[in-house]
Amino acid sequence: MAIGVASLAQVASAGDITGTVTLSGTPPPEKEIGPLENDPVCGKMHSGKVFTEFYKVGANKELADVIVMLKGVTPKAADASTPPAVMDQKGCMYVPQILAIQTGQTLLVKNSDPASVPMHNVHINPTAPANMEAYSTKISQPQMAAGADLTYTFSAPENFLKYNCDVHPWMFAWVTVVDNPYFAVTGPDGKFTIKSVPPGNYTISALHYKLAKTGVDKKVEVKDGGATVDFSIEVK
Repeated sequence: MAIGVASLAQVASAGDITGTVTLSGTPPPEKEIGPLENDPVCGKMHSGKVFTEFYKVGANKELADVIVMLKGVTPKAADASTPPAVMDQKGCMYVPQILAIQTGQTLLVKNSDPASVPMHNVHINPTAPANMEAYSTKISQPQMAAGADLTYTFSAPENFLKYNCDVHPWMFAWVTVVDNPYFAVTGPDGKFTIKSVPPGNYTISALHYKLAKTGVDKKVEVKDGGATVDFSIEVK
């Protein structure tokens, strides 16, 4: 049963949902990014070989870059007090490559690369009609070295909205837009915390760009002390 508007008593007793996401199985090997290494400018910013980072797995199978969110809750966009999320361009790579934001939340895209990299070109690929319409004239925007931050705000939810650079074709990032504040992204230890969830019964979903694009769902009951939910995502 989804939770709508919570009473003041419910808000006062809201709890955190915590957990760990682990990987079941052996992930495919990462691929070497040869075009980056061979680029006369970008390659010099890396000391060795550079590989994709789709499967960030810890020593005990902890899985990073998994988006964990509640489904079916009353939609709520971010307000003016919500701090912006940040995506940077460093070493001709997007950092982070996996990010989650709330509808209405500002996303700042920075360019921290030196002047030796003359420019990047930030190209977004929204699929939700409202997001496509909002950026119909700003799908692709140049960003010079030391240039002003680019800002994005999306009104519609969608999973893994792709960012890429038209100048450096190996540069990609994926932003998931969630229509409520109850989400998190796992860190290198595979752990997540979804804060201040009102008591109730929910569906919670874990999404991974390569292994679980549509999500692995579980049921969870949040009580005064919060709740714990762990996920295991399989390599298929």
